[in-house]
Amino acid sequence: IALKHVEPPNAALPNKRWRIYVFKEEEIISTLHIHRQSCFLIGRESRVADIRTDHVSCSKQHAVIQFKYKGKTDEAGNTVAEICPYILDLNSSNGTFLNKKKIESRRYYELLPQDLLNFGSSSRDYVLLVTKDDEK
Repeated sequence: IALKHVEPPNAALPNKRWRIYVFKEEEIISTLHIHRQSCFLIGRESRVADIRTDHVSCSKQHAVIQFKYKGKTDEAGNTVAEICPYILDLNSSNGTFLNKKKIESRRYYELLPQDLLNFGSSSRDYVLLVTKDDEK
């Protein structure tokens, strides 16, 4: 199977414990730990998807969550590297939604804690959270 995504040169393993809570209606049906690798492929193709979406409106390789280095200026004016998650739609048929707004294909969007992701017309909500370093 040809993969639709190749990791960028600034890909990095996350240094925070990111999680996705998957909701169906108001109930949590799954907790996904997304801090163990730098990239997570989302889609219906079971042979390559790290996060499976079984809804018919989702593409086989729908989207990817990619952790990347991001240069940031601290209070003292120094540039520090931060590792942040991004969502990238892989030219899916029915779109990827960030906080209920459809995102452009093939463009990275930075993800923040409590962001909401949806794929195609699936009713499942994917909510991003990060645990504090002192929470194990």
